Amino acid sequence: MPDRPEATAPAPETAPAPGAGAGTGPETNGASAPLDPAMPVHDPRPGRVTHTLAAPTRTELADLCRALRVAQPAWERRSPAERADALVAFADALERHGENVLAALAADTGRVVESRLELDITVAALRRWAANAPGLLGAAPERPSEIPWIGIRPAARAYELVGVISPWNSPPLLSFIDAIPALAAGSSVVVKPSEVTPRFVAAVRAAAEEVPALAAVLGLVEGGAGTGAALVASVDLVAFTGSVPTGRTVARAAAERLIPVCLELGGKDPAIVCRDADLDHATSAILWGGTANAGQSCLSIERVYVHADRYAEFVGLLADKAAKVGLAHPDPALGGLGPIIDPDQAGVIQEHLDDAYTQGARAVCGGTLERIDGGTYLRPTVLTGVHHGMRVMTEETFGPILPVMPFATEDEAVALAEDSPYGLSAAVFAADAEAAVALAARLSAGAISINDAALTAVLHEGEKNAFKQSGIGGSRMGPASLARFLRRQSLLVHRGSVEDPWWHRL
Repeated sequence: MPDRPEATAPAPETAPAPGAGAGTGPETNGASAPLDPAMPVHDPRPGRVTHTLAAPTRTELADLCRALRVAQPAWERRSPAERADALVAFADALERHGENVLAALAADTGRVVESRLELDITVAALRRWAANAPGLLGAAPERPSEIPWIGIRPAARAYELVGVISPWNSPPLLSFIDAIPALAAGSSVVVKPSEVTPRFVAAVRAAAEEVPALAAVLGLVEGGAGTGAALVASVDLVAFTGSVPTGRTVARAAAERLIPVCLELGGKDPAIVCRDADLDHATSAILWGGTANAGQSCLSIERVYVHADRYAEFVGLLADKAAKVGLAHPDPALGGLGPIIDPDQAGVIQEHLDDAYTQGARAVCGGTLERIDGGTYLRPTVLTGVHHGMRVMTEETFGPILPVMPFATEDEAVALAEDSPYGLSAAVFAADAEAAVALAARLSAGAISINDAALTAVLHEGEKNAFKQSGIGGSRMGPASLARFLRRQSLLVHRGSVEDPWWHRL
């Protein structure tokens, strides 16, 4: 199933153990060579190489991980409020460095409007966790047990070193959606974004360095498959966002080391539009949900099912609106759809379109990849005449394509929506919100927007799990997200001088 192509690989058997001194003795096994070659990095707008990936050596990564481990105990001993103060200071620093971060993101992704929104969401997340984490991490009172003289005092310890591996479609947001709660919990964190979009690392690192307490426990590295593999071999917990095939590879490597892994993987999100839905409202929501960030999001609406009685009206209205969405060119700051970020993904999109057209699909609007000043663009594309024998209906396309199918009954709509290995998100539209909620409850997806679309792109407070092959692990959103980075303890306190009846009688 084609997916977002981010890179990592199984941890090699020769990789150093966590905290081990890969750099403590003579450099062997290529320890002085970069973990990945100096790969060219494209700027998707001009479509040419403007950066060279600078991966660390095995020694440098081991030294970074060791330094983060050394700093972690003091960070965890800080009160939750003190860690929160550091997160706020980091948010302030990111705002001061905002223009540099945005310039790097524009070169990474070819877009401006979405990059600014992404930075704003990241800064807001830092402030939200700073406000909420102290209350969530407060000491729990001791409670009695079934044995009258023994009390149970809950406690928790953070994982010492968390590794975050993130994809190219939303570089800082999908790096820090895991890194921030891990830092709030008391962990040290090392982040490796995709080799497709590494430029923002330097700008974010410069902001972090203005907060020494946080800089000591936050590492950011460029790198590809080799760096990702070495990182998985060096941390205590892995939080990975990316494709299903790569997620399986990460999970196998983590299982070999018996460390926990949190996987947020692909999606093929459906939208169901009921007979009584407000079509003007639904088409506007679905158009944004399927084309924001040029459809390069795991929670994009990628297939739409509309009641047959409203199908023609819906398609006409959606196509009219889609045709009015321009490209973010020549001035990306004016909005519209940006370029396809990864050249490899443009190939997947073309394959899906070709397969659909060969089987009789028709593009009501858009439908053709365009090369403009070196960049690759696709205008919002509405497809009709589609069915589940087409790749565009069953595999993650990751482009601004909205294939639309009619359905006769709600049971049929649910069956179509469920005919997928993915279960990340979904959307349901109906005049009666409670009826929409009842229909949504039949879907196997973690976050379901009611009379809206792709809400988890901007709203991170609701707890959810990924269903099916869309991931494993605890919720990465809402208060429960913090718990992923904590190991629970029970301090069993013997009160008084009474002897336990099971002790030896001496």
